Amino acid sequence: MPIDPARLLARPFPAIEHAYSQRDTQLYALGLGLGADPLDAGQLRYVYEGRDGASLRAMPTMANVLAYPGFWARDPDTGITWQKLLHAEQEVRWHAPLPASGRVTGCTRITGLWDKGEGRGALLQQTREITDAASGRLLATVQQLSLLRGDGGFGAGGTEGAPPAPHAMPEGAPDHVCDLATPAQLALIYRLSGDLNPLHADPAVAAAAGFARPILHGMALMGVAAHAVLRTVLDYEDTRFAGMRVRFTAPAWPGDTLRTEMWVRGATVSLRTTAVERSVVVLNNARVDLR
Repeated sequence: MPIDPARLLARPFPAIEHAYSQRDTQLYALGLGLGADPLDAGQLRYVYEGRDGASLRAMPTMANVLAYPGFWARDPDTGITWQKLLHAEQEVRWHAPLPASGRVTGCTRITGLWDKGEGRGALLQQTREITDAASGRLLATVQQLSLLRGDGGFGAGGTEGAPPAPHAMPEGAPDHVCDLATPAQLALIYRLSGDLNPLHADPAVAAAAGFARPILHGMALMGVAAHAVLRTVLDYEDTRFAGMRVRFTAPAWPGDTLRTEMWVRGATVSLRTTAVERSVVVLNNARVDLR
């Protein structure tokens, strides 16, 4: 069935309650490559709970995997040609630091649907608010922008106005550069935080999709870029993260060395990430907003 824009924009999502432990928080950080240097105290704060059991920090980008509704685009009621869906952008706004363990509630809704025209696809934006289940305190707002390559041309009924414009990158040389090596098994670790798409684990599935090997999750790539900013600009002071927005431009592979270039302009860090060995820009038009 083709897209019905009014129905898709009004699609209900059940609230999701998600309990997570310190072990889940540590596993998420390991899935971004933190702990690669076991003597680095900055990295250890995300993968080791400390002698008192209370020193563990949650990586801010862990909001991406909390109370996530899953790959709902495959449900037959959506009308989406899910086989042609691409994850285009991801944005997180943090309203409070994420606890290292806890119980949260996620409420998802469709907040944008833009028709690019017949044969050009459509853009769909979904927004998820993550709150502390006990207090009701808002912790983070997560927005995901997807390109529906097979679903353009539906005409009227979409969202008025234009979709969000890309973040404009500064000119000139970057202020900072950070290279982070990724192990070949990184996607196999990251998937244990909830994204079990076989594209990231099964060589046969990856080959059928046109890739030479399983690729790294886009949101893992976002987490690696966040680590670069934490390490290079913030000395691991994660409470300064107010927001982050990234645009995915090419797949990264587990095993890539990911070079993140950073331009600091006041409270905004613009960034671009390149897979060094392949000279491929995998993340661009990205920004981190600081407190």
